[in-house]
Amino acid sequence: MWSPAIGDSFRRATTYSFGSICMASLLVALIRTLESAAASARRNGRGNQILLCIVECILRLIANIAEYFNKWALCYVGLYGYDFLTAGRKVVHLFRERGWSAIISDNLAARVLFLVCLVIGALTGLVGVLLNSITGWATPSLGPDAAIVVFFMCAIIGLSLAWITMGVVLSAVDTVIVSFAEAPQEFEANHPRLCQQMKTAWRLVYPGECSF
Repeated sequence: MWSPAIGDSFRRATTYSFGSICMASLLVALIRTLESAAASARRNGRGNQILLCIVECILRLIANIAEYFNKWALCYVGLYGYDFLTAGRKVVHLFRERGWSAIISDNLAARVLFLVCLVIGALTGLVGVLLNSITGWATPSLGPDAAIVVFFMCAIIGLSLAWITMGVVLSAVDTVIVSFAEAPQEFEANHPRLCQQMKTAWRLVYPGECSF
């Protein structure tokens, strides 16, 4: 059954909270990209190690300052219409109160969805190669290497479109986690079977974190 809360959240997320969501997306993506780049350079031994240490320290300071700039705050913005900084403070306080530090740090859902995207990208590339072998549409312009070029072009397109779609799924997962942390009693009262399944699964994965 369609809940009025869903319509209200969608309306807030696409109207007066849209600016907060855009700003949050930019900041979170920028911080995560810089952290990943520095960690990758350090693992591969590229560049000056002292400089990399300094960059990583600066990034950690930025991450500590930007503790409230996280993807979970986006859920609060959409659900309750808070501005981004207020949402960040509230969601961090919520997870600390629940003792869910390990749960929110775990990026398992994103990894699984990324693997799905890779599979979709590979399949899209293979479909492109198959179509080219049947019709020869790319061979005149790309020459003997047409199959390789077509595969990578189609794979990139498929990967990009799949990641956009899976981003919606990942956002839904994040929203479920935030909503469950915010109001577990309401979830159990309205959806007892789903609530029990979720509690059982989480106890198996996070036995030390789940106090419910």
